[in-house]
Amino acid sequence: MIKLTALFFVIMFVIGTDTFLISPLIPTLQNLFHIPTEYSGWMVGSYALGYAIFALIAGPLSDGWDRKKVMLSGMVCFSVSTMLCGFATGFWSMFFFRFLAGVSAAFTAPQVWASIPALFPTSKIAKVSGIVMAGLAASQAFGIPIGSLLASAHWYYPFFIIGACALLVAVFIYYALPEMKPNQGQKTKTPIFSRYIPLLNSRMARRAFLAHFLFQCGFFAAFSFIGKWVTDRFHLSIDQAGYVMFFLGLGNIVGSFGGAYVIKKLNRFNTLVVGFLVSIVCFIVLPHLPSVAAFESVYFFIFVNMGIAFPLILRMLNSLNPTIRGTISSLANSIMYAATTLGSWIAGLIYATFNGFSAVGMFTAICFAGSLLSFIFSGILTSQSENKEGVCVINA
Repeated sequence: MIKLTALFFVIMFVIGTDTFLISPLIPTLQNLFHIPTEYSGWMVGSYALGYAIFALIAGPLSDGWDRKKVMLSGMVCFSVSTMLCGFATGFWSMFFFRFLAGVSAAFTAPQVWASIPALFPTSKIAKVSGIVMAGLAASQAFGIPIGSLLASAHWYYPFFIIGACALLVAVFIYYALPEMKPNQGQKTKTPIFSRYIPLLNSRMARRAFLAHFLFQCGFFAAFSFIGKWVTDRFHLSIDQAGYVMFFLGLGNIVGSFGGAYVIKKLNRFNTLVVGFLVSIVCFIVLPHLPSVAAFESVYFFIFVNMGIAFPLILRMLNSLNPTIRGTISSLANSIMYAATTLGSWIAGLIYATFNGFSAVGMFTAICFAGSLLSFIFSGILTSQSENKEGVCVINA
């Protein structure tokens, strides 16, 4: 069990590093490829777009296939497409290769979350999920700064290194992960998208996924332009911006490991409400802070909150219907990356229009407020607070 936990941690670390790598590289690639600020967000959005579209297909398909084969194939393709990014010669070639990397990740990462309940006993699921989520947080704390340092030597080094690491991870998937073939009842020839019908018919599910979308849209709108903002505001170099990301990633790690304790003390409802309200205030004041130290301190606190909130949200969504966890996990990831696409695009527009981060921070605060209200009115917080196992089944 330990080796599987470690494997899932590494998978999320590698994919997370690649996902967030573009953020500190935006100023460098913008100058290299002569990209206007209002379009630079698409270097993040192209990856997210590929993920968002194909995760909708990958989820239902994976519920009827061997998850090991899906994860292995996805990781190999992810490795190749990431290395191809290092050969990009302009905006459109980078856009295309990042899109392919997102498509590959859409067939890989959701399998991790869907595999955890299948491979681990119920008593271990929350703990393993927190450790795996810490892999994503660690990618922000360690992967992105390392990538930034490599990029300071040459911009394409991080893509080659991450691609090579992904290929090595694929080897471990092949040898360490057991087969996870679907049950006979899951091997149906029903249309792919029919698996989404129980979710579409549930008011709780619709509102919960809307809340998830607003949360991710706001968060990634702000996150995508951290590197550019600290570079513009405080005149930091690319490696210095990477150190800022390292500090923020530590906050996410703290939240991921400490989330279970906080939720146990406050319960799900209070944890989410307090965390969102505090984050809203922080995003409003963030652009007006006078120094890098003040900025890092406030954003560190935001990332602690996000490290607690994100695994909690994913657990709530996955518990809506345990029989279609692959579909739910892929839909949640698809929504996250669709929100990333929209959020990074909007952030680029308003950053260029209003010449700074203030409007981006306000946009994020509004998204968080809408997300919190949608979670509350969905009933998912109250329903699962009253259920000891955290399972809120909607009928298929």
